[in-house]
Amino acid sequence: MPARAPLILASASPRRLELLAQIGIVPDKIAPTDIDETRRKGESPRELAGRLAREKAAVCTEQGYVLAADTVVALGQRNLEKAADEAEAEAFLRLLSGRAHQCITGVAVRGLDGVIRARTVLARVKMKRLTDQEIAAYVASGEWKGKAGGYGIQGMAGGFITAINGSYTAIVGLPLYETRMLLEGMGWRA
Repeated sequence: MPARAPLILASASPRRLELLAQIGIVPDKIAPTDIDETRRKGESPRELAGRLAREKAAVCTEQGYVLAADTVVALGQRNLEKAADEAEAEAFLRLLSGRAHQCITGVAVRGLDGVIRARTVLARVKMKRLTDQEIAAYVASGEWKGKAGGYGIQGMAGGFITAINGSYTAIVGLPLYETRMLLEGMGWRA
């Protein structure tokens, strides 16, 4: 029996690694990629998430099945990236307070033949109206660091969410059903 081709996770996100572990998938290697994540003129948040996932899979130099993803938080057509500092995290939380927004995760797999297949998964999230004290405490916690939209649903901010329509794991950063289907559809086996 031939050796199993390795699975490469093209992401440094500890959340994506934890999500994969939930379904029994352990990448053989972690190989984050560095690409320009600037939104192109006229590009929707959904198009951005899909393009970034595909580009990350494409530029990874490792051999094997390459799994890449990117999450975008959008309020209408406005993209809320990873907050650069406490002031931006606070501004994002004030924008999201009492409103619904979208969490869009693009996931892409590059197969052994170099072909890339991808899916984009959208979830709608409603956040309660936040008090000044809740915003200050959340920003002080530092949980917003490295998270699109300035919050992480899997932490303290989970207590701010009043409704979700769509994939919870896509909000966290990797839609598990779509990821498994892409991998298996391309021939990867655990």
